[in-house]
Amino acid sequence: MSPFCDFAMMMMMVMDLMVTVMVVVSVIVIVIDTCWHMSVLCVEARLMGVTQLHGVVYIVCHESSTIRRFNATTRQRLTDVDIKGLRSPQDIVSCEQTSRAYVADNVECIWRVSSDGADIKRWRSKSPSDTFKPWALSVTQTRLLVTSLDPHQLIQFNAVGDERRRVQLPDDMTPLHAVESPTGTFIVCHGQVSEVNTGGEVLRQFSGSHLSSLGVTPHVAVDSHGNIFVADRDNRCILLLEDHLRMCRVIIDKHQLNYKPRRLCYMEQSGQLLVGLDRGGIVVFDMLRR
Repeated sequence: MSPFCDFAMMMMMVMDLMVTVMVVVSVIVIVIDTCWHMSVLCVEARLMGVTQLHGVVYIVCHESSTIRRFNATTRQRLTDVDIKGLRSPQDIVSCEQTSRAYVADNVECIWRVSSDGADIKRWRSKSPSDTFKPWALSVTQTRLLVTSLDPHQLIQFNAVGDERRRVQLPDDMTPLHAVESPTGTFIVCHGQVSEVNTGGEVLRQFSGSHLSSLGVTPHVAVDSHGNIFVADRDNRCILLLEDHLRMCRVIIDKHQLNYKPRRLCYMEQSGQLLVGLDRGGIVVFDMLRR
């Protein structure tokens, strides 16, 4: 792709006030200065997870053992981290306090990785009879929350890999992702969005409102005030819910997302919301200016 083609493509996007995320051979960075206050990072593979740690964006892609790293400010590609043995990455999160990233490998383990990739450890279930197939992850302080599809459970670990708690979810609830709320309950997306307590009891649910119907919800994020960002895959938007699962508004609509949202990563200190898209792109929105 020539520099002229890159420039022409960028101009077309700015004029149309749209973002086109392309699957390309190399990495392309597009920064758009519009009223939407966002930038775009395009990658060359199907994205499975995105997180940010100490100014670096970490990305895992479908059936790849490589963690791609980018400077969060300049979007410059940094040295990749290769995890030998990583087979089926499903998600990635990070912890600022421990300077570690965690990768969910659907082949029955979690990978804990130092920020530079020098220290890599594999966490497996300590019970030989336990079917441990992590699907999605979240971190609250130093606590890692694992969403398991089989069985339908939430499993919480401390920073050194010791299991702290298991939450058995209702049989009819197939969890796609969960986060711990500031009050110690869990926000679970499973087609609907539910709040459950540590005993797995459903306290309240959100299944849409007069402002917006609700499609498949693959990922959520929560801030320290209990506000909840919900990725709505089918309606191609991001919803903002209040702490009791009341609809606040559609904070990012389909005109700002050309592809379906798959993963969320909210950096509360900077106000940046990273939205990972189905087709391999990441859109970064400034929530403080919305």
